[in-house]
Amino acid sequence: MDSAIREMRSSIEAKEHRPTLFVEKNFRARAEALDFLEFAIDRIDDLLLRGDEAEPLMNLQGYAERVRAGLEAIDEGLFRRLRQEIASGRLSGTAWKQRIVLYAGANGGSQAEDGYDALDALVNGILLEEAAPESPAQREPEMIFYQPTPARIVLEMVERVDFRPDDLFYDIGSGLGQVAILVHLLTGIRTRGVEIEPAYAGYARRCAKRLNLSAVEFIGGDARTANYAEGTVFFLYAPLKGEMLAQMLERLRQVSAHRQIRLCTYGPCTLEIAQQSWLLSLDPNPVQTNRLALFSSGESHK
Repeated sequence: MDSAIREMRSSIEAKEHRPTLFVEKNFRARAEALDFLEFAIDRIDDLLLRGDEAEPLMNLQGYAERVRAGLEAIDEGLFRRLRQEIASGRLSGTAWKQRIVLYAGANGGSQAEDGYDALDALVNGILLEEAAPESPAQREPEMIFYQPTPARIVLEMVERVDFRPDDLFYDIGSGLGQVAILVHLLTGIRTRGVEIEPAYAGYARRCAKRLNLSAVEFIGGDARTANYAEGTVFFLYAPLKGEMLAQMLERLRQVSAHRQIRLCTYGPCTLEIAQQSWLLSLDPNPVQTNRLALFSSGESHK
């Protein structure tokens, strides 16, 4: 036990005495250090449950928590300043993208095809100021449990979709609102989120209001009956499945009878959407559930 405690203390000291971690722009390195400290604190908790070496372990835990608090304070200052720049209208479009890439890298340091990374930590820290509401206790069987879309997928979507100034973007199953807010900040177009869970929709509205984003709207309601008449670009990260997904897709097909629409998908719903006869895949390779997929309705389908 003594050797384990010494090893953990040495690792924590290495973080505390690494000056670059306390430089604001080094967000990604700081995120990695915070992940390590979280792991160390959890490990200490496990060791404390055994009842041995309680005093040195508690001292070590307090030390790890102090180092973590110091690093988190750097991030909080960064998040607060960037929120102020967004709310004042000084940070959007290319400048916004350059800033988040500066702090977190283009892919957040992730080497995996799925999962979350420093880019998500940065975007969520900036956009989601207050604690998120609890997940609903019950859902209909064909509603999929909410998971936030990885930020790198949103950046890829903005790169690949030729957004026009008059586009209206819908995020179907918008959760806490990150996708709709992020797309607006990157492109300047109007965006709307559709979310059936009232607590999530209310949370997203408050986030957009604090950031002074009047072109971002969140609609509380069922995705199967929402009004998509003005929509031109739609995004789905597996909000529904089965018959519920089929009913929602029929709503979009009806919109496509009057104008061309584009549909961006990520997750398990992609395979079912790829089977829709009224949609054309815009990807040269076969669609995959762990990749962003793009579809178009063509000119019209009456």
